Amino acid sequence: MKSNTVPLPLAGIVTNDVIIDATSTQAWAGGVLTSEEASVTEYGVCYSTSNQTPTVADNKTAVKLKSTSFIANLKNLSLNTTYYIRAYATNLTGTAYGSVVQFKTSTDMTNAYGTVSTLAGSNEGNIDGNGTAALFNHPFGNARDAAGNLYISDSYNCTIRKITADGNVTTIAGSGSLGSADGTGKSASFYSPAGLAVDASGNIFVADMGNNLIRKITPAGVVTTFAGSGIAGYADGTGTSASFSAPTGLAIGTDGSLYVSDANTGLVRKITSAGVVTTIAGNRTNGYKNSTGLNASFNTPAGVAVDATGNIYVAEPSNNAIRKIDLNNVVGTFAGGLDSLAMPLGKPQAISIDANSNMFVADGNGRVLKITKDHILTVMAGKSATTGNTDGPGSSATFNYPIGIVADNSGNVYVNDFNNSRIRKLK
Repeated sequence: MKSNTVPLPLAGIVTNDVIIDATSTQAWAGGVLTSEEASVTEYGVCYSTSNQTPTVADNKTAVKLKSTSFIANLKNLSLNTTYYIRAYATNLTGTAYGSVVQFKTSTDMTNAYGTVSTLAGSNEGNIDGNGTAALFNHPFGNARDAAGNLYISDSYNCTIRKITADGNVTTIAGSGSLGSADGTGKSASFYSPAGLAVDASGNIFVADMGNNLIRKITPAGVVTTFAGSGIAGYADGTGTSASFSAPTGLAIGTDGSLYVSDANTGLVRKITSAGVVTTIAGNRTNGYKNSTGLNASFNTPAGVAVDATGNIYVAEPSNNAIRKIDLNNVVGTFAGGLDSLAMPLGKPQAISIDANSNMFVADGNGRVLKITKDHILTVMAGKSATTGNTDGPGSSATFNYPIGIVADNSGNVYVNDFNNSRIRKLK
């Protein structure tokens, strides 16, 4: 008698992005296992300042696995130094490595604050006007068009508002009452509108959260239902044959497609310009699992953003994380996470990426964060777990549940201060 031994395959592993603390003396990195059957015995990251393809013979940090992913905290890094890092996973056959990520620490950036002012709004209400004379009622999502106009989903008023560059606020759609009627301007109705996105033609897309619909507003103010049946569900399909459940975040991709965070189903959906809805990530089980496509899990995903190369980023306040879906549909953790070694990201609600690849985050815990194109995390304004409505230097400014964020190409950041019913500007 004889037996055959099938060799154990090496693990499949992907290296996550690296996020550097503002002090530049520590960083966070990790990886995602793409082959759960590889019986991994050790995993972590290895890094070096001289070896451009580091191995476990260089510096390494072994960590605990969180489902199929892990995060490592690198400490005592040198300032102004280039590092090479990659994830590794070892089993009885050998050690597999992810791709190499190069990063460079900077000088201390802990004082990278901005200045906060109030652009529009002052108290709860529903009044058009200029600046603080206009009133909002819990503004949720925001977006900008090519002309520099700012659009706001005024959730409790069930309207879509427009703010021009000189601060003039008008209502462009919505009757002010709950409903789901299509129509033009104020003859249309919404139910708790949330995320917004504007395409290159000036069409505004609305995540009509309470109606489980994606709505479209043309430049002429005509409101139609772009996708969704209105019945809570998770069916893919075309136009109104698809279904959503509390769609929250929206973003326009590099290919013109619309990306949706479907909060109640825990899915990330894609809608083509022809209205075809597909699910690209998530398995409808609330959780925190990094994997590929439909094997991954999210927990009440919120804001969405897409970078210039087509990577998708999802804000997850319930997981204290910003997740990343790469071009191969691999879901990883870009920043934060539930791991005890993860950075204290707070409750990220919304994300915006500017033309220079800087990321801005509305942290529901009361802060506005910036992750530079070099992946250095700084606090621009606000204090964690502190509420208020103080304008001024970022170090002393306060918010009350920042929930929407959009950046322009001139260094300005606009924040929907939800519980203060104000639109704040950060420079």
